[in-house]
Amino acid sequence: MSRTLDHFNYLHQIPELGFEEYKTSAYIAGVLEAVGYQVTRQVNGTTGIMAVLDSGKPGPVLALRADMDALGHIIDGEHVARHTCGHDGHSSVVLTTAQEVIAEGLVKKGKLKFIFQPAEELGTGAIALTEGGVLEDVDMLLGFHLRPLEECPLGQAVPAMYYSASATVEVIFHGKAAHAARPHLGVNALDAAAHAVQAVNGIHLAPSLTWSAKATRFLCDAGVTNSIPDKALVCWDLRAAENEAMDALKPQVLRAIESSAAAYGARAEIRILKEMPAAIIDDEATEVVSRAIRSVFGDAGLTAPKSTPGSEDFFHYLRLRPQVKGGFWGLGANLTPGLHHPEMHFDRDALALGVKVFKACVQDVLGRSGDAAPSVHDLKNKQ
Repeated sequence: MSRTLDHFNYLHQIPELGFEEYKTSAYIAGVLEAVGYQVTRQVNGTTGIMAVLDSGKPGPVLALRADMDALGHIIDGEHVARHTCGHDGHSSVVLTTAQEVIAEGLVKKGKLKFIFQPAEELGTGAIALTEGGVLEDVDMLLGFHLRPLEECPLGQAVPAMYYSASATVEVIFHGKAAHAARPHLGVNALDAAAHAVQAVNGIHLAPSLTWSAKATRFLCDAGVTNSIPDKALVCWDLRAAENEAMDALKPQVLRAIESSAAAYGARAEIRILKEMPAAIIDDEATEVVSRAIRSVFGDAGLTAPKSTPGSEDFFHYLRLRPQVKGGFWGLGANLTPGLHHPEMHFDRDALALGVKVFKACVQDVLGRSGDAAPSVHDLKNKQ
């Protein structure tokens, strides 16, 4: 437990934004190199890290992934980075797993990889590392996330977290400035943008689908109150429980925006700022995770799979490399008041339990058959 907390306490004090995790990645890479992993730094020119342990014997290739980046917040008027999504906890768990796996000689066949990923919050970190080749020989990829208290308390874990697809659309409406006394000489960007908001609200997909599309930012100011504004900025957040629903929703949203702008004689400059696919989870990977959770928490600690309207860029790996069997689980940590809240906190005892689950997964896939994973009772005795 102390090793995991040592990592966490350090990483928690040095939060860094996506693709800027310089201190974080240097620390993690140094620990991995010190215990004997073959480490690749700056994967694909990013702060990403890949560490490899090859048993030298035939067998599958298992990869464990952790995200490293913090979130940007405005607190007391100051822009700051803060670990409010638990990525420092994720990195601490996976880093400790790497140390204990090699110290205890748990890999008996095949190859074990550890992937420490930047920029999950930007939605592009997984894409960058996939393009950097981290999954070229991987058979199974496992990731996890700390869960809010209302989803899963300490002492339980979710074998499969079904995340939703999401997209962030930013649109600048370009009109033509004019005096408010002569509006016919201009093109009111505010009117076009407001019409677009209503047009998107009027979209209807099949009632059987779970989705949402809503404006989340509207900025427009000509600087004076008697002038027709020539520019307005609107952001939309799109969500869908399945990739097919997102594939249907996004083009309708873009068409509604473009048509609204055209109806007012304005022009819509559209940018997709971020996209994340819905969960792609393999049954075999979920079975590996389920057995590991049972071995650590007992049957009562294994919950049913759960769905969340949140999104996670982990699933870019599996959409880009569909041959990889992916699993993504949730760890109960009594996390409150919620992910991305500036004051988010959780029970640190959960971190050691996360290490136990991942070690059990490694033993299941790459170790001798019949090896027993440590239990909660064992952990408490050690503490």
